[in-house]
Amino acid sequence: MMSIRQRREIRATEVSEDFPAQEENVKLENKLPSGCTSRRLWKILSLTIGGTIALCIGLLTSVYLATLHENDLWFSNIKEVEREISFRTECGLYYSYYKQMLQAPTLVQGFHGLIYDNKTESMKTINLLQRMNIYQEVFLSILYRVLPIQKYLEPVYFYIYTLFGLQAIYVTALYITSWLLSGTWLSGLLAAFWYVTNRIDTTRVEFTIPLRENWALPFFAIQIAAITYFLRPNLQRLSERLTLLAIFISTFLFSLTWQFNQFMMLMQALVLFTLDSLDMLPAVKATWLYGIQITSLLLVCILQFFNSMILGSLLISFNLSVFIARKLQKNLKTGSFLNRLGKLLLHLFMVLCLTLFLNNIIKKILNLKSDEHIFKFLKAKFGLGATRDFDANLYLCEEAFGLLPFNTFGRLSDTLLFYAYVFVLSITVTVAFVVAFHNLSDSTSQQSVGKMEKGTVNLKPETAYNLIHTILFGFLALSTMRMKYLWTSHMCVFASFGLCSPEIWELLLKSVHLYNPKRFWPGMMDELSELREFYDPDTVELMNWINSNTPRKAVFAGSMQLLAGVKLCTGRTLTNHPHYEDSSLRERTRAVYQIYAKRAPEEVHALLRSFGTDYVILEDSICYERRHHRGCRLRDLLDIANGHMMDGPGENDPDLKPADHPRFCEEIKRNLPPYVAHFTRVFQNKTFHVYKLTRNK
Repeated sequence: MMSIRQRREIRATEVSEDFPAQEENVKLENKLPSGCTSRRLWKILSLTIGGTIALCIGLLTSVYLATLHENDLWFSNIKEVEREISFRTECGLYYSYYKQMLQAPTLVQGFHGLIYDNKTESMKTINLLQRMNIYQEVFLSILYRVLPIQKYLEPVYFYIYTLFGLQAIYVTALYITSWLLSGTWLSGLLAAFWYVTNRIDTTRVEFTIPLRENWALPFFAIQIAAITYFLRPNLQRLSERLTLLAIFISTFLFSLTWQFNQFMMLMQALVLFTLDSLDMLPAVKATWLYGIQITSLLLVCILQFFNSMILGSLLISFNLSVFIARKLQKNLKTGSFLNRLGKLLLHLFMVLCLTLFLNNIIKKILNLKSDEHIFKFLKAKFGLGATRDFDANLYLCEEAFGLLPFNTFGRLSDTLLFYAYVFVLSITVTVAFVVAFHNLSDSTSQQSVGKMEKGTVNLKPETAYNLIHTILFGFLALSTMRMKYLWTSHMCVFASFGLCSPEIWELLLKSVHLYNPKRFWPGMMDELSELREFYDPDTVELMNWINSNTPRKAVFAGSMQLLAGVKLCTGRTLTNHPHYEDSSLRERTRAVYQIYAKRAPEEVHALLRSFGTDYVILEDSICYERRHHRGCRLRDLLDIANGHMMDGPGENDPDLKPADHPRFCEEIKRNLPPYVAHFTRVFQNKTFHVYKLTRNK
């Protein structure tokens, strides 16, 4: 089994408008000598100090995470196969394509091998650039081959250092967003500090390096920072155009690097829709942002060889519906309070109906079924009818797709982040309700967004955007633990902005006696000093055996997670893999997983041979799984999907029947004639059993 063991003890030796600081510095500027020169020098000094700290904090975070990764795995001293195995589940699959590009004789041949791949799914040729978001691996492999660094840096280090470098950009973007909102770089410093001290809940990059979100989230953070600046009133034309360019580039890169981009941007579109409907940001700016989202997705669609899943996304249907509904309801923001409220509800109903209508039409035209498992999962998750769907239950039974654990809030509270966040959130939500009510009631006022009479409660458009953003992504994180990293990182930004904002600072000082400060530095030092080592001898033994004892064209079947490592470490052909976004692959995976169900040996053999399988790998950790409770073990999901009663004490649904055959993964180890006739054991250790399939006569 893969584990991290304690390492044996070793003695170690050894921009004036672009970054606003107006509100915070008003009082300070009044104390300075009068004159334009003094104020300009003060702004330049503030920008220089703040910008330098932002870059330093980003670089320090990158070094900190890289050090944790080295300490955790002893990455520099373990074997190459152990390094590759440490890229767990789909991480190994993604890294294998970077390795494949580097091993290709030429870049053209490497690119051709990705477009016409016949090793990722046996007996099928697929276009990996269409099916997966791996352009980042392609780009990185080209850079490594072109740059004169081969003599000084191994390919794996070039890869992981790039990801840790992106974390520096990520933290810098969070820092800048908080600075833009509050007007002081001190809030950016606090945001970065909270991001690092809450590392367990803000990032998992140090142990899931190639994961798509680690590529995408830095670009998403840049996009949020750019949108925050774009929503400020009275921007100069040049600044506005440059900001739109930054938004477009970051949105495009975010969309290109993560398959879940459309769902994240759909929530972003809902934020814009809400604020536009409540007259809390200029409609023309919302239109620009809608257009950038659609344009970015369409460009990604082209690069992914017209991936139909993108064209059938709810995001494109929703944004088009907003444009259509606007044309049909031109006088949405006029009339009395009740009149405007009625128009708003009608507008919302029209947009939702148009979205569903357009989405269904597009999916029928494209015959799109690739994302149906997501909607089955949502239906089952929120109790909209019982389901025995294997794919939906496979997600539901994974902890990452469950509700956010309650102990998360305890950890966030230990660093005072959660308390500060709730405090700032409660104030801004109250202000937002007041502003929204004022906007809906005052139909005769023609004041521009962000400009109200002195003394009137006000909420800046950029603040309103980040408020709704953090609320919606908070609901997403609460419902699905895997998405918490979107929320917790923005939580650092929002809490630090509120605490350092002039409007809230006075209230904070009145409540400061309630806080009990805690030191964080010693904990970080302890974390950096803890030295461990990657340790997974059984998997290493398996990979070495495959490399030495099987043909290079052999086809392997097994669990999705393990096969990703087989692809990376041995280059053998797979029957299935963890990239679960294709409907035919999901059906193939269910068929392969019958090795853990109650099926006859000849049935399992026929299923595996239909995919060209030469070898099948059985894992005791799956066959005798105890990690999940009854009903969520993989063997239980298969039994339910097959209509069979589950093992062990407990109730079964009345329509489930006893199986006609014992569980395949258990019975095959007894070497009974019906099994020996179809399968020959060729390798085993404490964790894995490899069987060679007999050829069909």
